[in-house]
Amino acid sequence: MTRHKQNSFKPDWIVPPGATIADVLEEKGWSQAEFAQRMEYTTKHVNLLIQGKASITEDAAIRLERVLGSTVNFWLNREALYREAIARKEDLLGLNGKVNWLAQLPIKEMLKWGWVNKCSEKSALVAECLKFFGVASVEAYEARYAVPVAAFRASRLEDGSRGFLTAWLRQGERVAMDVPCKPYNKEGFLAALKDLRNLTCEVDQSVFIPRLIEICAAVGVAVAIVPAPKGCAVSGATRWLGVDKALLLLSNRYKTNDQFWFSFFHEAGHLLLHGKKLMFIDIEGQFDEQLEKEADVFAAKQLIPSEMISELLQLERNETAIKQFAQKVGIGPGIVVGRLQREGLLTWQECNHLKIKIQL
Repeated sequence: MTRHKQNSFKPDWIVPPGATIADVLEEKGWSQAEFAQRMEYTTKHVNLLIQGKASITEDAAIRLERVLGSTVNFWLNREALYREAIARKEDLLGLNGKVNWLAQLPIKEMLKWGWVNKCSEKSALVAECLKFFGVASVEAYEARYAVPVAAFRASRLEDGSRGFLTAWLRQGERVAMDVPCKPYNKEGFLAALKDLRNLTCEVDQSVFIPRLIEICAAVGVAVAIVPAPKGCAVSGATRWLGVDKALLLLSNRYKTNDQFWFSFFHEAGHLLLHGKKLMFIDIEGQFDEQLEKEADVFAAKQLIPSEMISELLQLERNETAIKQFAQKVGIGPGIVVGRLQREGLLTWQECNHLKIKIQL
């Protein structure tokens, strides 16, 4: 997400624009008194300008242009950069009291994956993380992200992982911002699932992932695939970014196509079955709530229709039979393997070579 990085020059030292005025006066051999006379200012006001205690206004910039040269724009920019530098310094001093917040976040991964920029001081890293979350303060972060996530199945979500989960969710939002989508179309999304099901036969992720994102964007669903930080046992999530744009977020936690596609259709089930006001986060070990069961059933039926289950359960447990069944149903053989494993008809070690590895 290089779009979020900025390369503006922000020096650690702060020099008032009055220092430039003093340098020019020295070059010209003018005293502050003579300069005050030329500017039609008092010597006291000139001294305040040079010390940076008085601001360079638009009127002062015009006078400086006439008396010392350069341009109005130069003097106003010089003043603005100085005031910005002071404000940033004061802000970072205030953020020194918030550095403990960083311990709640997966800073190592956020830096490694380029979600935030590296900083030499922890207070500056706090500022970077606030920019990442799009909030002005740690208190605003708590209200916008931590509190809603804490309320979501609080009994199943350990305190130490909440910040990791909020960072993953936020990166999903950031990725989704860069996905241009048409307005959400429920009927169109449901119809598109047929084309997406055909993609399960594609073995090249450089083909099926862009196509998946493209098809979903055409019906108002922004698909984001974001790695989850270590210790964040999440597989997927859905939420609405507006009335016409949905986020379907996947972590590719298990890195195989059977899990990837089941997670996708599970999250699609949430969007199609459960309205626009709810947020869903699928975490390992969560309760089997009714809505989760409904999403599971939806995903299972999308991948292997109900009328084919009887034949699946009677299938011979060998590679040839699995491939033939997969071809007949029109899905990848690895997905058949995953279903047989979940049904307890194959061990978790059998036929895994038929699954496709997915690497972000």
